[in-house]
Amino acid sequence: MSIDTANEKRWYVIHTYSGYENKVKANLERKVHSMGMESEIFEIVVPLEDEIEKKNGKEKVVSHKVFPGYVLVEMIVSDRSWYVVRNTPGVTGFVGSGTKPIPLTDTEVKKILGTGNDAAAAPVHIDVEVGENVHINSGAFENFAATVTEIDYNKSKVKVIVDMFGRETTVEVGFDQIEKI
Repeated sequence: MSIDTANEKRWYVIHTYSGYENKVKANLERKVHSMGMESEIFEIVVPLEDEIEKKNGKEKVVSHKVFPGYVLVEMIVSDRSWYVVRNTPGVTGFVGSGTKPIPLTDTEVKKILGTGNDAAAAPVHIDVEVGENVHINSGAFENFAATVTEIDYNKSKVKVIVDMFGRETTVEVGFDQIEKI
């Protein structure tokens, strides 16, 4: 088999067994070093994304794999480098048609790798569901009990129903303004 390529350093996606991404990265890094492939295989990345999880009123930053079952490899594709990557334990193949891997575009690479792991920009997840009762702990409706009717993760807001003077009123509050009862 001969892979015709312009000997360009590009990013490729390899498919792995789910849950083996970090093992594949470590195995491939060892193979690259032991076989002297540093001039053909440059960087191996398991893309991670930080999320802020809120549980029992406490926030915690947790890293999650962006693409479970996939690893990114920056490399120059040749018969030898293709063989080394393809025959790494846990790798099931390159993403692409047949035996020829298809590189990511520069835009895709920037989108995947250029986002960084900035916790301030990480999406926030809270430990409440629609229909659950919560306590509002700050703002204009502080110390009110409420029932969650809608959760908007993009805006980090929750719509709740508050019983005010015998009438149910819908109020929108931030994730940081409520606690699960």
